[in-house]
Amino acid sequence: QVQLVESGGGLVQPGGSLRLSCAASGFTFSNYRMSWYRQAPGKQREFVAVVSAGGIVNYEGSVEGRFTISRDNSKNTVYLQMNSLKPEDTAVYYCNARSLVRGVNYWGQGTQVTVSS
Repeated sequence: QVQLVESGGGLVQPGGSLRLSCAASGFTFSNYRMSWYRQAPGKQREFVAVVSAGGIVNYEGSVEGRFTISRDNSKNTVYLQMNSLKPEDTAVYYCNARSLVRGVNYWGQGTQVTVSS
């Protein structure tokens, strides 16, 4: 049974930091591309960051330089370190696991991040 369980969300003031975690199980984590997406109220889900199975990372433009994605294959976990948070970063953040070879795409349940004073 595939599971992606996000944690680490919460309420933070502008300029603050949070670290999100996504614990994976039920598939061979090291073979999958892992991503973070987010969905703000009234908006479509959007890409935030990705780390490939080989460790290559890429970011959406507005978070580059502030957010860092990383993975620990020994713990089957992907992280998103978020610094210098802004109110516009407020959203539900979702973890995604994807294998193009296997043609599968898994989602977590999401964790709420609220940036507000």
